[in-house]
Amino acid sequence: MSAERFDKKQTVELRKKHVGPSCKIFFSHDPIKIVQAKGQYMYDDKGERYLDCINNVAHVGHCHPDVVKAGAQQMELLNTNSRFLHDNLVLYAQRLQATLPDKLSVCYFVNSGSEANDLALRLAWQYTGHKDIITLENAYHGHVSSLIDISPYKFHQLSDGERNQFVHVAPSPDVYRGKYRADHPDPATAYANEVKDIINRVHKKGGKIAAFTAESLQSCGGQVIPPVGYFQQVAEHVHKAGGIFIADEVQVGFGRVGTHFWAFQLQGDDFVPDIVTMGKPIGNGHPMSCVVTTKEVAEAFLSSGMEYFNTFGGNPVSCAIGLAVLDVIVKEDLQGNALRVGRYLTNLLEKQKEKHPLVGDIRGRGLFVGVELVRDRLKLTPATAEAQEVIYKLKEQHILLSADGPHRNVLKFKPPMCFSAADADLVVEKIDVILTELEEALGLTLHNTLNAENEGGKRKLPTDENGHQYHSGLAHNRGSSQGVPQQTKRLKT
Repeated sequence: MSAERFDKKQTVELRKKHVGPSCKIFFSHDPIKIVQAKGQYMYDDKGERYLDCINNVAHVGHCHPDVVKAGAQQMELLNTNSRFLHDNLVLYAQRLQATLPDKLSVCYFVNSGSEANDLALRLAWQYTGHKDIITLENAYHGHVSSLIDISPYKFHQLSDGERNQFVHVAPSPDVYRGKYRADHPDPATAYANEVKDIINRVHKKGGKIAAFTAESLQSCGGQVIPPVGYFQQVAEHVHKAGGIFIADEVQVGFGRVGTHFWAFQLQGDDFVPDIVTMGKPIGNGHPMSCVVTTKEVAEAFLSSGMEYFNTFGGNPVSCAIGLAVLDVIVKEDLQGNALRVGRYLTNLLEKQKEKHPLVGDIRGRGLFVGVELVRDRLKLTPATAEAQEVIYKLKEQHILLSADGPHRNVLKFKPPMCFSAADADLVVEKIDVILTELEEALGLTLHNTLNAENEGGKRKLPTDENGHQYHSGLAHNRGSSQGVPQQTKRLKT
């Protein structure tokens, strides 16, 4: 195990003293001190091993030897900025572009998903000459000021007067809990028409659309999978308005969805965004990211007369690491593993849905899977406290999972891509036991749930069921008056 400077108590005290209080930590009442990691496992200061089900940054596995070696060898030779010629930069750009549709051919290398999405907005504003941005409900695109403005996940608590008036929020294309659900004859068109309506309202007020931006699959929004055809129709409406389409692949790119290398490709071959942003998995933990766009957008950015320079973006070490990540994905067939293990995991979870009334929905692609917990399958009452209980109970058994979504009731699976079928068996077995105990304590039975569903039929829900308020009646042993555990504030993971 790696050497330590302080015991855990000292580390906690120093963190409180020197690190900003808004920088939250997992399991704040009893945080884990991680000192080493390898593959899909992390190790604490006592040598205890934890199965990591949430770390989509360590994409090809924590501390992968090929990635570590590539970075160390290049660091021994040279690390400098991209104003000097270096083959790593152009080799990596060439390899990365080969995974994308032909028209996405120009790369800008930066250092984080936030930098990538911020630059994407600058490109859109310059190319279109327009200002207004359409984003999705519950979206998260980054932590810099321009991205907080387009991230309802972060700004939802602000008053209308505090929000950016050039930003417009479209409904999340959630066919489970959203405005248009799985029983709708054409949810893709219905959700796309919501975007069209926003465009029309913006035009009536004299505004013009610069871009529509969306995570290809919403992560913080609760593992939402847009219906096929949604992006194509949105792109058509946005292009007619003179705007462009930005696909945020920061969370879900690089083969995670299994069937495709990029999650936007799930929509079909007839959909190609104008800008794609990448981050998190691109460097397997090394800080790097990228924006890829068309020649037309890039040339418009150049026409501003302002040079774009990023001190660390595209440096030789970052590009060597990026190349190594791409190599490992291919060499170890990690995209194929995501498909196979992801399907296996989803099947296991579907069986839990048949068994447990708390499991309302299973959704996902590859190794990007969400389990939405509900207290009532008809009303879709979010089981927020129960989701937090599952997370804490799993942590006690050395399994790391998180919960997110607008109600923090969606269990999120996005593990390193080396996650195995045996790992899936283990975590689902533990979840099964935890849910059984919770349901016994709550007096929930699947028989009663199914009867309620049958009696309710297709009864429409009141509009507030789709809002962001936490429902009452969720009091739990870690709960508050709203049934939301006080110490489990919403964390970005």
